[in-house]
Amino acid sequence: MSQAPEPSVRDTPWAPTHRPGRVLAADGVGLHYDVVGTGPHTVMLANGLGGRLYSWRPLVTALWERYRFITWDYRGLFESDSPRSLRRLALAHHVEDARAILDAEGVARAAFVGWSMGVQVALEFAAAEPGRVAGLALVNGTYGHVLSHGFQPIFSLPGLPPRLHAILEFLRDHPSLAGWLARLARTTEIPTMGIFLLTAGRRVKELRPMLRQYFADVLGPSFTTYLRLFQELDAHSAYHLLREIDTPTLIVSGALDPLTPARQSLQMARRMPRARHLRLWRAGHFALLERPDVVVPAIARFLAGEAGW
Repeated sequence: MSQAPEPSVRDTPWAPTHRPGRVLAADGVGLHYDVVGTGPHTVMLANGLGGRLYSWRPLVTALWERYRFITWDYRGLFESDSPRSLRRLALAHHVEDARAILDAEGVARAAFVGWSMGVQVALEFAAAEPGRVAGLALVNGTYGHVLSHGFQPIFSLPGLPPRLHAILEFLRDHPSLAGWLARLARTTEIPTMGIFLLTAGRRVKELRPMLRQYFADVLGPSFTTYLRLFQELDAHSAYHLLREIDTPTLIVSGALDPLTPARQSLQMARRMPRARHLRLWRAGHFALLERPDVVVPAIARFLAGEAGW
């Protein structure tokens, strides 16, 4: 049974347009998705590793009358079902899921806006289905190998990825310890708000409910699935495909983003034939929420003027 929209989106002007959907993926996994907006063109919102419809609030609030937005819960998370095998959490399966949702909604062509993990999903979809992608807006993401580059904003540390994999596997093998760590991690909400104070300024009070919901999502029942998804994101790379993705692309990065460093965004922009890079010096990994005054107009201009509808 699909739930109502999260509290953080119920009071929006577009809440009455919300429609939940459900479809079976190619391998039979049940997928939950949300549709909002009334515009003639469709924009697929590919979530980060954590975050749902509420994490897109500034963008949807600004553009819901111009576009129809679709976002979905990745397999294994929230209201979507889990596959029988962990091997079916790879990026290729998320691409198949996006295809199934577009088919169910009768959408032949859509623009993709991806955040964090959603950047890798969007890149893979564009490489596999170039005729179905009108444009790519890629926010705070990378082409792959997240454990090789994440948390290393200046330079990569040799030998770190295998150690991170070992930690993730240990936590997955010891769920009680993983649960304890998840509870402990909730205490980082306060210092995270301190970082938001630097990047978002006075908007930090508006972001508090979103951050609380985000922590509840990431550190909730799906925590061990998140651990495996981190490994799948590290195993994936679309670097060799970038020069072949001839799709209008806007890449947005935050200079203070430790998880997906801005230098990788610059690499993507240089390799992709029709990409341009917007680097925000006062933004971290949540650029859309931290700096909607810059990011939302940039995406709006891109969708209206560059996307190939």
